[in-house]
Amino acid sequence: MNKQFVLDIYAKLFQEFEHTLQGLTQEELNFQPGPQSNSIGWLAWHTVRSQDRMNADFMGGEQLWISHKWYAKFDRQPDPRESGVGHTAEQAAAFRSPDVSVYMAYYKEVFEISNHYIQTRLTEADLQRQVHSPSLGITSTVEARILGIIYNFQHVGQMGYVRGLLKGIGWYGR
Repeated sequence: MNKQFVLDIYAKLFQEFEHTLQGLTQEELNFQPGPQSNSIGWLAWHTVRSQDRMNADFMGGEQLWISHKWYAKFDRQPDPRESGVGHTAEQAAAFRSPDVSVYMAYYKEVFEISNHYIQTRLTEADLQRQVHSPSLGITSTVEARILGIIYNFQHVGQMGYVRGLLKGIGWYGR
């Protein structure tokens, strides 16, 4: 396993997340391109919540969502199971975004915890360790959880696509 490679992927994910949210209003964060579509805000929340939840599962600690009371800043309940998995279209549509700075502050904490764990505790043997997710009711390896976090690139891409619908060509800067 190349720890630096995983750290670089996590850093790129964080950078793209930040770039995609930069300068958006709460109205833009809550925009849904269609009634069955997720908003940028919901996708951003789900992305960070998922990483926080998976971190807690394989690190053996409590989610920052609960321990640092991020649920209150998002005007949500302190439910460690709620991360958007299984949300209906109605639940996703009812989600209301806080300011971009709240997303970034939450993600920064999750990102720092992730990096610290990878740098100081993650071993090759640890990748095959089985961990149970009480919030999802599944058991999988640490490696599968890390891959799940990397898979969040799809959600950042979805966020960028919706932003493109709002802002048009050129929003990304290339």
